[in-house]
Amino acid sequence: MGIDQALGTALYQEGDAALDAAASLLAATPSADAELTRRGEEFLRAAWHRGWQPADIVRMIRRDLADPHLRVAARLIRSETSRYATLPPRWTDQLTAVGEVPTDGPPPDRFSYATTVLELYRLLLALPAIEPVGPPPGTGTATAAAPTVGEPRMLTRIRALLAKAEATTFPEEAEALSAKAQELMARHSVDEALLSSRTRAGSREAAPGACRIGVDAPYETAKAVLLDAVATANRCRAVWNGDLGFSTVVGFDADLDAVELLYTSLLVQGTAAMTRAEAAQRAAGRKRTKTFRQSFLAAYAHRIGDRLTATARRVTSAEPESLPVLAAREVAVAASTERMFPHTTHARVRGVSDEAGWTDGTRAADAATLRHAGAHTGGDAALGSA
Repeated sequence: MGIDQALGTALYQEGDAALDAAASLLAATPSADAELTRRGEEFLRAAWHRGWQPADIVRMIRRDLADPHLRVAARLIRSETSRYATLPPRWTDQLTAVGEVPTDGPPPDRFSYATTVLELYRLLLALPAIEPVGPPPGTGTATAAAPTVGEPRMLTRIRALLAKAEATTFPEEAEALSAKAQELMARHSVDEALLSSRTRAGSREAAPGACRIGVDAPYETAKAVLLDAVATANRCRAVWNGDLGFSTVVGFDADLDAVELLYTSLLVQGTAAMTRAEAAQRAAGRKRTKTFRQSFLAAYAHRIGDRLTATARRVTSAEPESLPVLAAREVAVAASTERMFPHTTHARVRGVSDEAGWTDGTRAADAATLRHAGAHTGGDAALGSA
C-alpha cells in the first residue's frame, strides 16, 4: 500500500480498520513524514478558502479531538501561515494564541503519532464551507503582515477594568468596574464613528467587518443569547451556528473589539456568580443543578442586555452629533448581515423553569454590569441562527 493509497483509505473511508492500516504503514515509513506534513498544510489551505480561520480550527479540535491533535495542528498552522507576506485582519492575534499552545507532552510512538495526524486530517477534510469573515491569507485584499504596535490606549484601559471586575469577589466592585468599562466602550465607539465620518467626508465609509466567537457547551443557548445581547448593544449583529459552536458577529471594527472583550468578561463573571449561587442553593438542600444553571444564565443574559442598552443610550444621547452617523452604521451592519446570512431563522429560547435560578441570575447581572444591547425579554427570547 503506497502513501497515497494509505491516505486515501484512511481519510475517505469510515471506520477504525482503515485508519489503523494507514497508521501502521506510516509508522513503518519515516520517510513519509515530510509528505504527511505537506498534505496537512494543503488541507489547511483548503480550509482557509472554505471560510475557516486559525481560531476556528483550534476551537473545533478542542471540541472534537484532544491535546495531541492540537499540538500537531498548532505546528501545521504556524508552518503554513509563515509562507504568506500578507495576512487577513485579526489573524495576527489568532496566530499569537496558536503560538501559545503547549508543545510539551510525552513523545508518542510512531503508530500513535500517525493515528493522531490522520484523525486530525479527517476533521480538516470534514469541515464544511462557512460564511467567510475575511479574505484568505495571501490574497490581494489581505493586510500586510507587519508587527503589531499595540492596541489603542482606550482598549488597554478597558481590558484592565474588566480584568479587575473578573478578579474581585465583591459584587458591588465588579458592577462599578464593568459599568465603567462599558461606558468607555460606548464612548470609544462613538468617537471612532465620528472620526471615520469626518475623515471620509465625501467618500464611502469603510464597510462593516465580521468575526467569529466561540459559544461552547454546556448551556450554549444561554451563552448565545448573552453574546447576542452584547452585540446588539454595541450596534452589531450576532448569528449563532449551534452545530459548529460559534456565533458570527457583524459590525465595525471598534464595535467588534468591544463585543469580544465584553462578552468574554461577562461570561467569566456570570459563570463565577453562578457557581457561588449554586453552592448556596446546595447548602440549603436543593439539588436542581442543571435547571438552576440554565435558568440562571438565561436570566443573566436577559438582564445584562437591558443594562447594556441603557448605558449605550445614555452615552449616545450626550453626543447628538453622533446619532445620524450611528444610525447609518446600523443600517450598514444590517445590510451586511443580510448579505452574509440570507437564510437565517429565529428560534424561541425556552426551558427556563427554575425560579431560584432566574432570580439569582438576574441579581448576578445587576451586580456585574456592562450595558449595551439585547432585545430579549423574559425566558422566551428570539435568537437568530444560521
